[in-house]
Amino acid sequence: MTLSDRDICAFLPWDSDFFGVRIARARDHRLTAALATEISGWCARESIDCLYFLADADDAQTIALAEQHGFQLVDIRLTLRLDSWAEHSGGSPSPHVRNASANDVEALKAIARLSHEDSRFFYDAHFSRERCAELYAVWIEKSCAGYADAALVFDDGSGAAGYITCHLDADNGGSIGLVGVAQDQQGKGAGSALVSAAVDWLVQAGAAPITVVTQGRNARAQRLYQRHGFVTESLQLWYHRWFTGS
Repeated sequence: MTLSDRDICAFLPWDSDFFGVRIARARDHRLTAALATEISGWCARESIDCLYFLADADDAQTIALAEQHGFQLVDIRLTLRLDSWAEHSGGSPSPHVRNASANDVEALKAIARLSHEDSRFFYDAHFSRERCAELYAVWIEKSCAGYADAALVFDDGSGAAGYITCHLDADNGGSIGLVGVAQDQQGKGAGSALVSAAVDWLVQAGAAPITVVTQGRNARAQRLYQRHGFVTESLQLWYHRWFTGS
């Protein structure tokens, strides 16, 4: 199969509508000189403004070609994995974690707007910080409305002060999605309680293994997952390439 015989990039309608520019994502995780040229041609034909590229960090040629072709490094994507319940070290379930309800959504959206500033979108100056914050507010709202298989909140009696989402995969695995804790609750155990509850929920749903993705720059989150028995599975690099001055 030649490069021209397949779609090398995927247009992303939701991202494009949300940010107001034409956004696509490269399908491959490694570059060759020929593929990099073909990607540029595809983006020109499709009038793409921004291209996401998730690169394998262990391929020197890919990194060199990404830099040569104008890709901007915006994030280090760290995937951690928990293979079995026996490896989980979460302790006793917290009485302060419950299922999210419709009444929690506005509070959760407010937390989300302040909880994900380590993400790749905030590290790309082409995107406004206000729009990046709203991305996560919309994300947690959709998660509570069914996008996630479970949305759990931390509530010590004063209302929702943190959230975590759970997802089941087609291959019987599971993953933790969004995690956020109100600023006045950070460092007090809410994050640990949420992770423990999410692992409990996923295990009871029959998920194995369980994965979670975080940023390489977010050492605090990494330590949290490691305390619960997660170990590093892979490290990849997020790049954005802009074709316009948007």
